[in-house]
Amino acid sequence: METQIDYWQAHALLEWQVDLGVTEAIMDAPVNRYELPDHKPKSAKAQAARQAGQAPVNPGPKPSRAEEGIEIASRLAKGATSLEALREALAGFEHCDLKRGARNLVFSDGNPKARVMIVGEAPGRDEDIQGKPFVGRSGQLLDKMFAAIGMDRHSPDSEHGLYITNPIPWRPPENRDPTPAEIAMLKPFLIRHIELADPDVIVLMGNWACTALLGRAGITRLRGNWQTVLGKPAMPMTHPAYLLRNPIAKRDAWADLLDIQARLRGAS
Repeated sequence: METQIDYWQAHALLEWQVDLGVTEAIMDAPVNRYELPDHKPKSAKAQAARQAGQAPVNPGPKPSRAEEGIEIASRLAKGATSLEALREALAGFEHCDLKRGARNLVFSDGNPKARVMIVGEAPGRDEDIQGKPFVGRSGQLLDKMFAAIGMDRHSPDSEHGLYITNPIPWRPPENRDPTPAEIAMLKPFLIRHIELADPDVIVLMGNWACTALLGRAGITRLRGNWQTVLGKPAMPMTHPAYLLRNPIAKRDAWADLLDIQARLRGAS
Protein backbone atom coordinates (compact mmCIF):
# COMPACT_ATOMS: atom_id res chain seq x y z
CA MET A 1 0.00 0.00 0.00
CA GLU A 2 1.46 3.38 -1.07
CA THR A 3 1.97 6.03 1.53
CA GLN A 4 0.56 9.39 0.44
CA ILE A 5 2.41 12.56 1.55
CA ASP A 6 1.28 16.09 1.05
CA TYR A 7 3.22 19.01 -0.42
CA TRP A 8 4.65 20.25 2.85
CA GLN A 9 5.88 16.82 3.88
CA ALA A 10 7.60 16.44 0.51
CA HIS A 11 9.14 19.91 0.88
CA ALA A 12 10.43 19.06 4.36
CA LEU A 13 11.97 15.81 3.08
CA LEU A 14 13.69 17.72 0.25
CA GLU A 15 15.12 20.26 2.67
CA TRP A 16 16.37 17.40 4.86
CA GLN A 17 18.19 15.87 1.90
CA VAL A 18 19.75 19.23 1.00
CA ASP A 19 20.94 19.61 4.59
CA LEU A 20 22.57 16.19 4.28
CA GLY A 21 24.55 17.40 1.26
CA VAL A 22 22.50 16.08 -1.64
CA THR A 23 23.39 18.09 -4.76
CA GLU A 24 21.92 16.03 -7.59
CA ALA A 25 18.29 15.54 -8.49
CA ILE A 26 16.85 12.02 -8.45
CA MET A 27 15.76 10.81 -11.88
CA ASP A 28 12.74 8.73 -12.71
CA ALA A 29 14.86 5.64 -13.37
CA PRO A 30 17.92 4.52 -11.39
CA VAL A 31 21.37 4.88 -13.00
CA ASN A 32 24.08 2.28 -12.48
CA ARG A 33 27.17 4.47 -12.55
CA TYR A 34 29.45 1.41 -12.63
CA GLU A 35 28.19 0.77 -16.15
CA LEU A 36 28.79 4.31 -17.46
CA PRO A 37 31.58 4.67 -20.10
CA ASP A 38 34.95 5.94 -18.84
CA HIS A 39 35.22 8.51 -21.64
CA LYS A 40 33.03 11.38 -22.70
CA PRO A 41 31.01 10.97 -25.88
CA LYS A 42 32.80 12.26 -28.94
CA SER A 43 31.74 15.56 -30.41
CA ALA A 44 29.67 15.65 -33.59
CA LYS A 45 32.70 17.00 -35.48
CA ALA A 46 34.91 14.14 -34.30
CA GLN A 47 32.23 11.57 -35.15
CA ALA A 48 31.79 13.08 -38.64
CA ALA A 49 35.55 12.97 -39.22
CA ARG A 50 35.67 9.35 -38.09
CA GLN A 51 32.83 8.38 -40.42
CA ALA A 52 34.66 10.11 -43.29
CA GLY A 53 37.78 8.08 -42.52
CA GLN A 54 39.74 11.07 -41.27
CA ALA A 55 41.65 11.30 -38.02
CA PRO A 56 40.12 13.93 -35.71
CA VAL A 57 42.28 17.00 -35.33
CA ASN A 58 43.59 17.63 -31.81
CA PRO A 59 43.93 21.39 -31.36
CA GLY A 60 46.29 20.94 -28.41
CA PRO A 61 46.50 23.22 -25.38
CA LYS A 62 45.65 26.86 -25.88
CA PRO A 63 48.81 29.04 -25.83
CA SER A 64 49.26 31.37 -22.86
CA ARG A 65 49.11 35.14 -23.24
CA ALA A 66 52.92 35.33 -23.02
CA GLU A 67 53.38 32.63 -25.67
CA GLU A 68 50.85 34.31 -27.90
CA GLY A 69 52.68 37.63 -27.43
CA ILE A 70 56.02 36.11 -28.45
CA GLU A 71 54.46 34.54 -31.53
CA ILE A 72 52.88 37.83 -32.63
CA ALA A 73 56.06 39.78 -31.87
CA SER A 74 58.11 37.34 -33.98
CA ARG A 75 55.71 37.67 -36.90
CA LEU A 76 55.66 41.47 -36.73
CA ALA A 77 59.43 41.75 -36.36
CA LYS A 78 60.16 39.45 -39.30
CA GLY A 79 57.75 41.40 -41.47
CA ALA A 80 59.58 44.71 -40.85
CA THR A 81 61.93 45.50 -43.75
CA SER A 82 63.21 48.83 -42.41
CA LEU A 83 63.88 50.50 -39.07
CA GLU A 84 60.89 52.76 -39.58
CA ALA A 85 58.65 49.77 -40.27
CA LEU A 86 60.02 48.07 -37.16
CA ARG A 87 59.28 51.16 -35.08
CA GLU A 88 55.69 51.22 -36.36
CA ALA A 89 55.27 47.50 -35.64
CA LEU A 90 56.54 47.96 -32.09
CA ALA A 91 54.33 51.01 -31.55
CA GLY A 92 51.30 48.95 -32.57
CA PHE A 93 52.20 45.95 -30.40
CA GLU A 94 49.53 45.64 -27.69
CA HIS A 95 50.56 42.45 -25.87
CA CYS A 96 53.08 43.96 -23.44
CA ASP A 97 51.48 45.51 -20.35
CA LEU A 98 54.41 47.91 -19.93
CA LYS A 99 53.03 49.97 -22.80
CA ARG A 100 49.93 50.89 -20.80
CA GLY A 101 51.89 52.63 -18.06
CA ALA A 102 54.53 54.36 -20.18
CA ARG A 103 54.34 57.84 -21.69
CA ASN A 104 56.42 57.19 -24.78
CA LEU A 105 57.94 54.43 -26.87
CA VAL A 106 61.73 54.56 -26.49
CA PHE A 107 62.94 53.13 -29.79
CA SER A 108 66.41 54.49 -30.59
CA ASP A 109 68.72 57.47 -30.86
CA GLY A 110 71.79 58.33 -32.87
CA ASN A 111 73.02 57.38 -36.32
CA PRO A 112 71.43 54.13 -37.58
CA LYS A 113 74.34 53.68 -40.00
CA ALA A 114 76.96 53.82 -37.22
CA ARG A 115 79.45 51.00 -36.89
CA VAL A 116 78.76 50.73 -33.15
CA MET A 117 75.34 49.86 -31.73
CA ILE A 118 74.76 50.19 -27.99
CA VAL A 119 72.06 48.08 -26.32
CA GLY A 120 71.18 49.49 -22.91
CA GLU A 121 68.62 48.56 -20.29
CA ALA A 122 65.01 49.63 -19.62
CA PRO A 123 64.09 53.32 -19.98
CA GLY A 124 64.01 55.49 -16.89
CA ARG A 125 62.00 58.61 -16.10
CA ASP A 126 63.95 60.96 -18.38
CA GLU A 127 63.94 58.48 -21.24
CA ASP A 128 60.19 57.94 -20.85
CA ILE A 129 59.54 61.69 -21.01
CA GLN A 130 61.72 62.35 -24.06
CA GLY A 131 61.20 59.06 -25.89
CA LYS A 132 64.96 58.52 -26.35
CA PRO A 133 67.44 56.17 -24.66
CA PHE A 134 70.23 57.44 -22.40
CA VAL A 135 69.20 61.08 -21.89
CA GLY A 136 69.54 61.42 -18.09
CA ARG A 137 72.68 61.48 -15.97
CA SER A 138 73.62 58.04 -17.27
CA GLY A 139 73.26 59.29 -20.82
CA GLN A 140 75.50 62.28 -20.15
CA LEU A 141 78.20 59.99 -18.80
CA LEU A 142 77.75 57.62 -21.76
CA ASP A 143 78.32 60.51 -24.18
CA LYS A 144 81.51 61.55 -22.33
CA MET A 145 82.81 57.98 -22.31
CA PHE A 146 82.49 57.48 -26.06
CA ALA A 147 83.60 61.03 -26.84
CA ALA A 148 86.92 60.00 -25.25
CA ILE A 149 87.45 57.60 -28.18
CA GLY A 150 86.12 60.00 -30.80
CA MET A 151 82.52 58.75 -31.04
CA ASP A 152 79.29 60.74 -30.79
CA ARG A 153 75.64 59.77 -31.20
CA HIS A 154 75.02 63.02 -33.10
CA SER A 155 77.76 62.43 -35.67
CA PRO A 156 76.44 61.85 -39.23
CA ASP A 157 79.62 59.94 -39.99
CA SER A 158 79.17 56.18 -39.61
CA GLU A 159 82.82 55.84 -38.56
CA HIS A 160 82.40 58.12 -35.55
CA GLY A 161 78.67 57.81 -34.89
CA LEU A 162 76.76 55.78 -32.34
CA TYR A 163 73.40 54.06 -32.57
CA ILE A 164 71.57 53.36 -29.30
CA THR A 165 68.57 51.24 -28.35
CA ASN A 166 67.17 49.23 -25.42
CA PRO A 167 65.90 45.65 -25.04
CA ILE A 168 62.78 47.11 -23.36
CA PRO A 169 61.17 50.08 -25.18
CA TRP A 170 58.76 51.09 -22.39
CA ARG A 171 59.55 52.21 -18.86
CA PRO A 172 58.62 49.62 -16.20
CA PRO A 173 56.47 51.07 -13.40
CA GLU A 174 58.50 52.64 -10.59
CA ASN A 175 61.68 51.72 -12.48
CA ARG A 176 61.40 48.07 -11.45
CA ASP A 177 63.46 45.44 -13.25
CA PRO A 178 61.89 43.96 -16.39
CA THR A 179 60.60 40.43 -15.96
CA PRO A 180 61.94 37.43 -17.93
CA ALA A 181 58.54 37.21 -19.68
CA GLU A 182 58.76 40.84 -20.81
CA ILE A 183 62.31 40.39 -22.10
CA ALA A 184 61.34 37.21 -23.99
CA MET A 185 58.25 38.84 -25.49
CA LEU A 186 60.16 41.86 -26.81
CA LYS A 187 63.33 40.02 -27.85
CA PRO A 188 62.18 39.39 -31.46
CA PHE A 189 62.00 43.17 -31.97
CA LEU A 190 65.51 43.62 -30.54
CA ILE A 191 66.94 40.87 -32.75
CA ARG A 192 65.36 42.39 -35.84
CA HIS A 193 66.60 45.83 -34.78
CA ILE A 194 70.18 44.58 -34.77
CA GLU A 195 69.72 42.81 -38.11
CA LEU A 196 68.38 45.95 -39.78
CA ALA A 197 71.00 48.31 -38.28
CA ASP A 198 73.77 45.81 -39.11
CA PRO A 199 76.55 47.32 -36.93
CA ASP A 200 80.15 46.12 -36.91
CA VAL A 201 80.30 46.03 -33.10
CA ILE A 202 77.59 45.69 -30.43
CA VAL A 203 78.05 47.08 -26.92
CA LEU A 204 75.98 45.30 -24.25
CA MET A 205 75.57 48.03 -21.67
CA GLY A 206 74.60 46.40 -18.41
CA ASN A 207 72.98 43.23 -17.10
CA TRP A 208 69.67 43.39 -18.96
CA ALA A 209 71.32 43.72 -22.36
CA CYS A 210 73.40 40.64 -21.53
CA THR A 211 70.33 38.78 -20.27
CA ALA A 212 68.38 39.55 -23.44
CA LEU A 213 71.13 38.73 -25.96
CA LEU A 214 73.44 36.30 -24.15
CA GLY A 215 70.99 34.62 -21.80
CA ARG A 216 73.36 35.40 -18.92
CA ALA A 217 73.78 38.09 -16.29
CA GLY A 218 76.65 39.03 -13.99
CA ILE A 219 78.10 42.07 -15.74
CA THR A 220 81.12 42.36 -13.43
CA ARG A 221 82.24 38.92 -14.65
CA LEU A 222 81.19 39.36 -18.27
CA ARG A 223 82.60 42.85 -18.88
CA GLY A 224 85.78 43.10 -20.86
CA ASN A 225 85.30 39.70 -22.52
CA TRP A 226 84.22 39.67 -26.16
CA GLN A 227 81.08 37.69 -26.94
CA THR A 228 79.24 36.92 -30.18
CA VAL A 229 75.69 38.11 -30.91
CA LEU A 230 74.11 37.27 -34.28
CA GLY A 231 77.57 36.59 -35.66
CA LYS A 232 78.88 40.00 -34.56
CA PRO A 233 81.48 40.87 -31.88
CA ALA A 234 79.79 42.12 -28.72
CA MET A 235 81.47 43.77 -25.74
CA PRO A 236 79.68 43.68 -22.35
CA MET A 237 80.27 46.86 -20.34
CA THR A 238 79.14 48.11 -16.95
CA HIS A 239 76.20 50.51 -17.22
CA PRO A 240 76.92 54.22 -16.68
CA ALA A 241 74.46 54.20 -13.75
CA TYR A 242 76.75 51.65 -12.06
CA LEU A 243 79.77 53.85 -12.76
CA LEU A 244 78.04 56.83 -11.16
CA ARG A 245 77.61 54.78 -7.98
CA ASN A 246 81.05 53.16 -8.19
CA PRO A 247 83.54 55.64 -9.71
CA ILE A 248 86.43 53.23 -9.15
CA ALA A 249 84.95 51.00 -11.88
CA LYS A 250 85.55 53.73 -14.49
CA ARG A 251 89.08 52.38 -14.91
CA ASP A 252 87.70 49.07 -16.23
CA ALA A 253 85.22 50.92 -18.46
CA TRP A 254 88.10 52.89 -20.00
CA ALA A 255 89.92 49.64 -20.75
CA ASP A 256 86.78 48.30 -22.46
CA LEU A 257 86.47 51.47 -24.55
CA LEU A 258 90.06 51.15 -25.74
CA ASP A 259 89.38 47.51 -26.62
CA ILE A 260 86.36 48.56 -28.70
CA GLN A 261 88.42 51.22 -30.46
CA ALA A 262 91.15 48.67 -31.28
CA ARG A 263 88.56 46.20 -32.63
CA LEU A 264 87.07 48.87 -34.91
CA ARG A 265 90.49 49.88 -36.22
CA GLY A 266 91.37 46.26 -36.88
CA ALA A 267 88.11 45.72 -38.78
CA SER A 268 88.54 48.83 -40.94
